[in-house]
Amino acid sequence: MRDFINWIPNNVIAVARVNLDLPFDSNPVSVWQADAIPNGSLNNTLYGKLVENGFANLDSFYYPRSWVFSFQKNNTSFTPTAAFGFDINDVALLDLTVQSTDTLGYITSPLLGPAKQWKQLKWRGKNDEVLPGDIALLDVIGVTTSGTETVLFNNLNTAQQDFDITSINATTYPYIKLKLTNKDAVHLTPYQLRYWRLIADLLPEGALVHNLYFNFKDTLEAGEILNAAIVFKNISNVSFADSIKVDVTITNANGVTTVVNIPKIKKPFNAGDTAILNIPINTKDYVGKNTLFINVNPNYAQPEQYLFNNFMYKDFYVKNDVIDPIVDVTFDGVHILNGDIVSAKPAIRIELNDNAKYLKLDDTAGITIQLRYPDYTVKRFQYGTDTLKFTPATSGNENKAIADFTPMLSQDGEYELIVSGKDKSGNKAGHKEFRVAFNVNNTPMISDVFNYPNPFTTSTAFVFTLTGSQIPSNIRIQILTITGKIVKEINKNELGTLHIGRNITDYKWDGTDMYGQKLANGVYLYRIITNLNGNALEKFDIRDNYGDKIATDKYFKAGYGKMYLMR
Repeated sequence: MRDFINWIPNNVIAVARVNLDLPFDSNPVSVWQADAIPNGSLNNTLYGKLVENGFANLDSFYYPRSWVFSFQKNNTSFTPTAAFGFDINDVALLDLTVQSTDTLGYITSPLLGPAKQWKQLKWRGKNDEVLPGDIALLDVIGVTTSGTETVLFNNLNTAQQDFDITSINATTYPYIKLKLTNKDAVHLTPYQLRYWRLIADLLPEGALVHNLYFNFKDTLEAGEILNAAIVFKNISNVSFADSIKVDVTITNANGVTTVVNIPKIKKPFNAGDTAILNIPINTKDYVGKNTLFINVNPNYAQPEQYLFNNFMYKDFYVKNDVIDPIVDVTFDGVHILNGDIVSAKPAIRIELNDNAKYLKLDDTAGITIQLRYPDYTVKRFQYGTDTLKFTPATSGNENKAIADFTPMLSQDGEYELIVSGKDKSGNKAGHKEFRVAFNVNNTPMISDVFNYPNPFTTSTAFVFTLTGSQIPSNIRIQILTITGKIVKEINKNELGTLHIGRNITDYKWDGTDMYGQKLANGVYLYRIITNLNGNALEKFDIRDNYGDKIATDKYFKAGYGKMYLMR
């Protein structure tokens, strides 16, 4: 027993036990200790070897009893353990947890590939022992794109370390795994793998490359074009076989996804080639937060090594257009008041202006025009005729649409123009429609002419109303002294722009004669002379809001009015 303990290799766990039975039912420790006399020392006895390996309580009992003892040869980190029975007939039970070295182990490679053509497997290693004991066997496992694994070659031994794998179909198995099985039941040491290598023609590899070129704006106004752009580069030394598909989608805040179509990357796309992916996006339909997703070569549409560097997510925000547009209406270039007289053939211009410079007012639906006639019938006018023409906003900074409305108003009486406007975001021009009432008198006439201010010190203009549909071909104002001498005559061109309706002349008389000499203070007379188609215009009586005639005759005598110059 002593010699057996000596033969146990270091670090091996050993278990010793004693069972006593009649007639050998007693084996005192003192008898074991007496073995030291013939063996030369106590350490050279079975007793000494047990104590040396940690059986410290071997001397703790003095009557026959069963025991069991466990230790690890020459390993102080292991705690020796002993258990004792009550007597020689009792069972000594020892619970021991042991971590042991297995005789079998595995090494599995990560996924290798993808490859265009598999060629050769090379692997090398060594045994730690001179004497044979290690067994190393290698399995070659083919892996499909869906992850299905199939053992294609198994139990390749160390004599097959340069192995031909050209028979593996790379289309079916673009990936390979290697699995090494190690066995050593003698020395419990694994075969030392130095390397394993797969020789193959690899697939091309591309990537989105931000540092070469990247353009993106993350906050935009509604309707602004987002000109997103990024470079895709072939970073391998292999060409892509065909054109490369690019998927682009936009997902809005409600989770609704829209596909954006852009061209494929054209072939040939050789090693080192780059392509700029230009993605113009009109943001008018993407108000709020959105996510742009770019995915090059989705689902390996073209054979490629990896896809993790082929896609990109990028958020952008589009501001909402909440400002109402503005409607501006003129009759023959003039803003009229409610109830004013206008031409029977007016040139009515409706301008719709909006601050959203990217949402151009290019749709006739933005301006709706109705006209109420003197008989109270209401008509809505359609575009595309000589009566109503639409001019859309241009690509400049000003966002203005124009509707030119030229109705033929043959009935005398009161009309009402009704205009509604809205921008491309649906914002209305005001909470209510624009309405303006106006009067039409088809007979060419002119009201009494007043100068304003009167009296005056520096200058005075002339105020009058014209009716009908034509401006008189000849219209002039004469200024006379109270003796009837003409001191100034103002012709049509000098008066400035005239129109049917209420006029205040651009021209202002400064109290000088036809030679530019200042006239003396005092009372001067004036009259207006008109001619249309060879006839003088009849007098038009101005009426108040109730339709009653305003008595202006008292300020005139025989067609002459008075003005007062007071410097």
